[in-house]
Amino acid sequence: MPRLPFRRRGARAAEAQAEEEIRAHVAGAASAAAAEVEPVPVVVADRTAAAFFDVDNTMMMGASLFWFARGLASRKYLTSRDIARFAWQQAKFRVAGNESAGDMLTIRETALAFVAGREVAEIADAGEEIYDELMADRIWSGTRNLAQQHLDAGQRVWLVTATPVELARIIAHRLGLTGALGTVSEVVEGRYTGRLVGELMHGEAKAEAVRALAEREGLDLARCTAYSDSANDLPMLSLTGTAVAVNPDTELRAVARSRGWTIRDFRTGRKAARIGVPTVAAAALTGGVVGGALALRRRKTA
Repeated sequence: MPRLPFRRRGARAAEAQAEEEIRAHVAGAASAAAAEVEPVPVVVADRTAAAFFDVDNTMMMGASLFWFARGLASRKYLTSRDIARFAWQQAKFRVAGNESAGDMLTIRETALAFVAGREVAEIADAGEEIYDELMADRIWSGTRNLAQQHLDAGQRVWLVTATPVELARIIAHRLGLTGALGTVSEVVEGRYTGRLVGELMHGEAKAEAVRALAEREGLDLARCTAYSDSANDLPMLSLTGTAVAVNPDTELRAVARSRGWTIRDFRTGRKAARIGVPTVAAAALTGGVVGGALALRRRKTA
């Protein structure tokens, strides 16, 4: 039997390979065309329901302003005078648990004295860095997941905290939340004066802020949910249709049980004991009385 010339055999092999590639292409195109593809799910906006989350010990381990102040201290923003100004008040809150009107006035008047004269943009930039350095790893994953459930349901989610609104916005943005309600500082020509506008975002002030936001955004508070760790936030928790106690202090846990509220505790054993902060002490920290804590830490390491 005569053999085919070598060149002819090679040409036929090339033709066969080309045909195979064509068949593969046609098969792939046909398969793709026949496939049933589900449309990408689109979250339907639920415009009248929302969620409000406290930050300190609820969304984040510890007090956000403490970590903020610690970051500012490493950048030489805090002086020994700042620390001395806050030391006695901090100790009073931690030991006596006193929250009188006079104490709150003192906190209000000194809350942001340590950034007086600084440019807002400068402090905001530092806040972005400090979040990455000291805060990101302290977010409770369990609480973050709760917030995500609301987002997935098409609901908006706001942080409500006594920490400065600029820092609160950074935290909210990094967590992919809608926004934040925080303590507002007086600003003149782009610089902090060191004074507050009105009250700290604490206690009843949180409830007032939520009411105002609900009115502006058309929210039905009966369909909203509030989350906090502290009995100080009972005004806000009582304002919404659903309240959830997250990592609650002793007083809030008792109230939650008596009212049938859901309790979610993401702390475990020794971690809970180490991280837990007394209710009033937490309020003091978030109100800006951080110098005393820094002073105590420096004494211990001295």
